[in-house]
Amino acid sequence: MLIKNNYLTLIIVSFFLFLYLGTSKTLSDVNFNFNVTEIEIDSENEKIIGKKRGILESNAGDKIEADEFVYDKINNILELKGNVIFKDLNQTLINSEKLIYNITEEIILAKDKVFINFNKSYKILANEIVYFKNKELIETKGDVKAEISNDYLIESKDIIFRKKNMNLESSEKTKFYDFKNEVFLSLEKFSYDLNSEKLKGEKILLVKDYKKPNNEKFFLENAFIDLKENNFLTSKIKLELKKDTFGNIENDPRLVGASSSSKNGITVINKGKFTSCKKRDDCVPWSIQASKITHDKNKKQITYDNAAIKLYDRTVFYFPKFFHPDPTVKRQSGFLAPSFNNSKSLGSSINIPYFYALSDDKDFTFSPTIFDKNARMLQTEFRKEGKNSSLITDFNFVNNYKSNSTKEKGTISHFFSKFNFNLNFDNFKSSIFSLDFYSVNNDTYLKVFDKNLTSSELKPENFNILSSQAKIELEHENFNFTSGFNSYEDLRKSKSDRHEYVLPYYNFSSQLNENQFGIINFISSGDNILKDTNNFRSRMINDINLESFNLMSKSGLKNNLNLLTKNIVTTGNENNEHDSSAEIKLMGLIEAETSFPMIKKGDKSTNFLSPKLSLRYNPSDMQDYSKDNRKIFNTNLFETNRLGLVDTLEAGKSLTLGLEYRKESIENINRYFEFNLGKVFRDEEINEIPITSTLNKKESNLIGSLKNNFNENLSFNYDFSINNQYDELEYSSIGTTFSVNNFVTTFNYIEENNNIGSAHAIENTTRYNIDSSNSLLFRTRRNKETDLTEYYDLIYEYKNDCLVAGITYNKSYYSDRELKPTEDIMFTIKLTPLTTFNQSVEK
Repeated sequence: MLIKNNYLTLIIVSFFLFLYLGTSKTLSDVNFNFNVTEIEIDSENEKIIGKKRGILESNAGDKIEADEFVYDKINNILELKGNVIFKDLNQTLINSEKLIYNITEEIILAKDKVFINFNKSYKILANEIVYFKNKELIETKGDVKAEISNDYLIESKDIIFRKKNMNLESSEKTKFYDFKNEVFLSLEKFSYDLNSEKLKGEKILLVKDYKKPNNEKFFLENAFIDLKENNFLTSKIKLELKKDTFGNIENDPRLVGASSSSKNGITVINKGKFTSCKKRDDCVPWSIQASKITHDKNKKQITYDNAAIKLYDRTVFYFPKFFHPDPTVKRQSGFLAPSFNNSKSLGSSINIPYFYALSDDKDFTFSPTIFDKNARMLQTEFRKEGKNSSLITDFNFVNNYKSNSTKEKGTISHFFSKFNFNLNFDNFKSSIFSLDFYSVNNDTYLKVFDKNLTSSELKPENFNILSSQAKIELEHENFNFTSGFNSYEDLRKSKSDRHEYVLPYYNFSSQLNENQFGIINFISSGDNILKDTNNFRSRMINDINLESFNLMSKSGLKNNLNLLTKNIVTTGNENNEHDSSAEIKLMGLIEAETSFPMIKKGDKSTNFLSPKLSLRYNPSDMQDYSKDNRKIFNTNLFETNRLGLVDTLEAGKSLTLGLEYRKESIENINRYFEFNLGKVFRDEEINEIPITSTLNKKESNLIGSLKNNFNENLSFNYDFSINNQYDELEYSSIGTTFSVNNFVTTFNYIEENNNIGSAHAIENTTRYNIDSSNSLLFRTRRNKETDLTEYYDLIYEYKNDCLVAGITYNKSYYSDRELKPTEDIMFTIKLTPLTTFNQSVEK
């Protein structure tokens, strides 16, 4: 029987269907009201077939929509197809392409693109599910996704959802995404309570900041995780920190424990072991093992109870309790690693530094040192970092110090400071003001206490001359400008003549013009210098320099023309070089340089040959620099200002001749031979030119250099200067490097004679890399002039990605007032990134 659609027939069909179903024998108390467009009734098989979409509503509150349905009255089963939508009184909404409803047993089977939505917050996507209505239980089959309040996403298989308990569980491998905390979890099996947001699982991988390539990983054996409070309780745990947590991408920082718990930001790991070393098959180079490790995220602090520091599983240090900042902390108050020293002049000492963070932008380090000879050292380093400025100061006070020369006791100290401020001037690329101050009240203080001074950032490079300054540096797109004040203190001189002041100075440079011929630069500088006893000199220097581009002739000659003009205004007081009245000088130098570069290519090598000549003329006189130490080599022979003088130009007429030759291997460009020669001729001697340069003579020394890279294992370089009679070497410098496999040795020899100087020394550095981790280094220098060895250094070092251990033997023959020749042994152990232990023993 077929009934066509219209409003009247729909009502009639619904009524008769209700009577038909209601008066027939059924196996359930659930009855459906059919509201359909087109329907067929199969009386023989007792089936009702609906087409062209309809709505079915039961007296139990179920509502179903589908494109097609078949109701089997005998078995009391509904089969539905096409965009099926099922909704019950418990607000469970099921969408699928196919749905089979066993009304008697109240079991629903949904297939093909199944979508479940309940309480509008929980969604499940699956290919097949079984819904046991009376048990309020949903079982999914195959791959499934569950979305929870847009906060969590679960990807798994065969998930079971218990509606009464609001619990999801699966025995299959599961991916769990926590979008709130940016955490990813991989679990072998899990159970999740939707109300409490508590997760239980086995063999869990927990990844923080999972979207980033470098992140922390937690491996948990069996764990209860409170996602809402971000707490957990687990048995075995393994924590892998970010590989670059301690600044070395080669490290694998990790922590393992027998059990662990985390609550309110405090994580406790029992029987824990921590190391930063790279993963390896054998035992790690170093580790910390403790009965309990507590990580307090609130205080950002890691505390160890009954901790042992082990080197290759051997205990070397034991601490009942100690702590350090967690890896996220860049600075935190607390004691730093102590250091030990032993010296002949100072005796044994121990230094125990304490770091204190005053605020986000200020901190200081207090470093008391106790000596067994009753001396006490109190050093304080203060740092302040602002948005546009930085300040660091270092003050040290040594009480009860006994002088080795006078045998008297006293107090000595130092004060160092560096300040930088970004002025942020408009229209300038950079504008920086800096202020440096260095002061000591004992001439040999820095040398005697070198190993005891903790500040490496402020420690002067030169222990003989202290330099303080105030300086402003401006960089503009059109010019550069620097100005300031300098103070120099030579600790080797007497008190009255040791200071030199530059009050003030300035340097200005700008490119005036650039055209097709060359570049014109303007440079201006000036200073006022006060030194010795009322010795004062003031000067201003203005330079305009024209440097031409390379001009190539048709014959292959490369030509350059340089023009230097210098205007100098000077005045002085008690100065041998300058009068009290102003003196104005104008001088100029013209230079024409020509070279003829030639290339010859062979089958195995390429040869380069370039003869050069330079003609220079300066008609004016020059300042007397005859006693200055200025040496000429092939590297600076053809420079326009080869003497490196600021307030004068090389006087007279001169011709410089040179020859450059280089032979390169085609197969290996690092294999080559290089030879250079040069000589200067002038029409008359110029007594004001530095004698050590030999350019003051009519015919200078013959200056040469030779360099030969024989192969990857052997290289040789030689610089020399032969007098103009060609019968004596006045300067020789020889260097050679030999390497084979893991052995490298370098020799350097220098000898100066006659006018060039009197230095005469030989030094050697030899390194043997025993293997990838072990090395041996030897260094020595012997002064042939005094026939004394200045020092010996012998260093053994073991090094890998996380551990450096070394023994250094040093013997120094140097003495300077308070400083005596020394012989000491230094033991060093560096555990990256934990700490560094030093022990110095001076014989």
